Amino acid sequence: MNFNYKRSYKGPIEAVLLDWAGTTMDFGCMAPARVFVEVFKRKNVPITIEEARAPMGAHKRVHIQRITELESVHTRWMKTHGRPPTDGDVSAMFAEFVPLQVACLSEYSTLIPGTLEVIAELRRRGIKIGSTSGYLPEMMRVNQQDAKRQGYEPDATVCAGDVPAGRPFPHMCLLNVVKLGVSTVQACVKIDDTVPGVEEGLNAGMWTIGLAVSGNEVGMTLKDWTALTAAEQA
Repeated sequence: MNFNYKRSYKGPIEAVLLDWAGTTMDFGCMAPARVFVEVFKRKNVPITIEEARAPMGAHKRVHIQRITELESVHTRWMKTHGRPPTDGDVSAMFAEFVPLQVACLSEYSTLIPGTLEVIAELRRRGIKIGSTSGYLPEMMRVNQQDAKRQGYEPDATVCAGDVPAGRPFPHMCLLNVVKLGVSTVQACVKIDDTVPGVEEGLNAGMWTIGLAVSGNEVGMTLKDWTALTAAEQA
């Protein structure tokens, strides 16, 4: 049946769901971008950092596939290999990507300034903390361990490898709702620094907030960002 009514939630916020890289740690979302560049380099198809970042937020295999679909990358691939990239090529690059990503995650796992203060205030207000990520479980274990050492430990974490489909599908958000025991999706706020991550929250029916400065859209390290003048940052 089709729904033809509308209702509005007016209760309190019960949970905040946060992304990881670019939102709570890894200022600039540097770790995955670096590895995507390396994986394509190994196939003799160099890509720019902008091309590597374009599909950010998606499941990492999907991310690689979408990079191959960029017109500029597709043209370079054809020139190098004399044929279009195949599903097998994507699978092979994904297989290379996983250990490379796991190996370098701790280099970029410093919490973004202000994260601990925000989490402390949310907990003071009785708000539960959930999280989602386009990373796989073996990658998330590294991030979770590094975050815990710095004092950050969400009540629930769901990554792309835990659900049938990653972003922009709402599955990770909805599994967080189950794990956290939240009464309704409208009582949740989703915070992310990528377009697919924002779409994920909206598709889950949540109030959704997009971040820019610390995430993929700006794509700068904290050192490079703070070196800019106020006019350049604006």
